Amino acid sequence: MTEKKKVRLGLIGKDVSKSLSPEIHAFILDKWGLDCDYETFSVAKEGFDAAMTTLLGDFDGFNITIPYKRDVMEYLDGLQGDAMRFGAVNTVVCATRQGHNTDGVGFMKMLSHAGIDVKGKRVLVLGGGGAGRSTISTLKKAGAIVALYQRNEEKRKETCLQLDALEENDPNVGGYDLLVNCTGVGMHDTVGLSPVEDRAFAGATGAVDLIYEPKETAFLAQAKASGIKAVGGLAMLFYQAYYADCLYVGKKADEQEAEKLYDDYLKIYKRG
Repeated sequence: MTEKKKVRLGLIGKDVSKSLSPEIHAFILDKWGLDCDYETFSVAKEGFDAAMTTLLGDFDGFNITIPYKRDVMEYLDGLQGDAMRFGAVNTVVCATRQGHNTDGVGFMKMLSHAGIDVKGKRVLVLGGGGAGRSTISTLKKAGAIVALYQRNEEKRKETCLQLDALEENDPNVGGYDLLVNCTGVGMHDTVGLSPVEDRAFAGATGAVDLIYEPKETAFLAQAKASGIKAVGGLAMLFYQAYYADCLYVGKKADEQEAEKLYDDYLKIYKRG
């Protein structure tokens, strides 16, 4: 029996201890007849440089999450596609030391899966980090009218200027069609907290939280209590992983394959 080719991948972030990425990438690559060795690296700022040396030197590729999607860029030889447009990286192919970003396509696939159309809709994005930047750019490309709320006023103004987004000074003002939480509020040591008050959902028809653990954040619970559609981040996590894996192994992405794999994943792992 021929031994399956092994792909060595990783994930780096501040705290990725509860990440489903190892499970998801192993599932996808197994479907392609590949063996996946996927390691997680939870590192503080002072440990980031050493972790990058290990990842770039010993791995085939790796993913980046909060809060390092911009920090990683100085270690790379170049940016491709959406990574250049977003100014943030979530996927690195080590052989070429090139940074990519599959968050945008993953986000749009999540919206499609949930039946949400953003064209012409007013959307409030909460958080202007790497995930927020990717979300803003993707929503604008899809025809949405996008505003950003970021607690740091100076950074908020800078991000809005760079991405041509509207600036929102009050995240609880209401009147938006869709709210998207791109902050880390609601996971790890902030479980049970929300980045907004209940009144923020006034007039909205939907809310999306990029957090997938816990499955229902306080933000999504508020949205449900307001009677609107509430979408967690699991679908985005899966889809961005699929497109990242395509980059790692040099495979052409296929939307229908991505959707079938996600449906199979939900059935097998009972994640739906």
